[in-house]
Amino acid sequence: MENESYSKKPEVVYSQKVRAGKRRTYFFDVKRTKGEDYFLTLTESTKKMSGDYERHKIFLYKEDFNRFVQTLEETVHYIKTQLMPQYDYDEFARRQDEYEARYAEEKARIANGEAPTEQQPTLSTPPATPFTPPATFNVERVEPKESPAKKKDDDDDMSW
Repeated sequence: MENESYSKKPEVVYSQKVRAGKRRTYFFDVKRTKGEDYFLTLTESTKKMSGDYERHKIFLYKEDFNRFVQTLEETVHYIKTQLMPQYDYDEFARRQDEYEARYAEEKARIANGEAPTEQQPTLSTPPATPFTPPATFNVERVEPKESPAKKKDDDDDMSW
């Protein structure tokens, strides 16, 4: 008989889902290892025209959390302040809030035995809670050291 500990997948202890449009969803899953350690898997799931799903995963371990979050914040800050400062990044949060309000209203109508409204079809799944970045960043602007065109091919340096 096969030893059960070898066939067990890491246990999911916490999960968040972020819907990003009609065809893309991000999953943030905290998993526990057999050794009582934790790691994060980030999964992008994209629905293809054929109806199949394509998934891409990133495994993030505790020793990389701080550097990963800091670099993500720096990169997003750079895009927002240097590349696209005029863009209204709150547009999507407002849309999400409107969608959630319509969803709650529709859910209440159905719970009260009323028919769904004609302008908004019945919603089958609740929306994901949008990511709210910190109000301020304590990050200095970081310029790229080399342009990608000048960068040598360092595929051999990949440690994975």
